[in-house]
Amino acid sequence: MSKVGLFFGPEKGSVHRVAQKVQAAIGEELVDLVSVNDASAADIEKYDKIIFGISTVGKETWDSEYSNTDWAKFFPEISQADYAGKSIAIFGLGDHITYPGHFVNAMGRLYKEIKSVSPDAAIVAPVDTEGYEFDDSEALVDDKFVGLPVDEDFEPELTDERVAAWAAEVKAAFGL
Repeated sequence: MSKVGLFFGPEKGSVHRVAQKVQAAIGEELVDLVSVNDASAADIEKYDKIIFGISTVGKETWDSEYSNTDWAKFFPEISQADYAGKSIAIFGLGDHITYPGHFVNAMGRLYKEIKSVSPDAAIVAPVDTEGYEFDDSEALVDDKFVGLPVDEDFEPELTDERVAAWAAEVKAAFGL
C-alpha cells in the first residue's frame, strides 16, 4: 500500500500540530509528514495520495510583498507537479473572528493553483459550511469548503472532532 504524503507548513506551530492530528487519525504508519519548507515538485510526485495543510494569514499579508514564508516558497513547486492519477485533500487554518471576510482563503488559493495546473485533479473530502461562522471565503466551491477548515485561535475545542470526521472521509476517498 502506498503512503500518503502530507505536505504542511509552517513547522512548529498550529498547522504542524493539526498535521500531526491528521496523521494520527489516518494512521501514522500510512502518512509521511513533509514540511513544505524543504519540499519540491519531485517530492509531491512520489505520492499518489496527497494532503496539503496550509495556514491563512490576513489579507494585508497576502496583498503585500510577503514572499519569505514556507508556502510562498513552495507555491511555485505546486504548479510544476503532475497531479494525473493522484487524489488530493486539503486542510487549512484560519481565524474566523479577526478575518471573517477571508476565512481559510489560502485553501482556496491552493485549490485554484492545483486546478489551474491539472483541471481534472481529484480533490476529495470537501466540507459543508454548517457549523462555521464567517463572512466570505475563497475556499468555497459549490457552497462547500474545498477541504477542512480549522480555527485553532478561536475554536480549538472543535479541532479533534473536525479532524476525526474529515480524516474518515479522506481515508474512504483514498481507499485506505
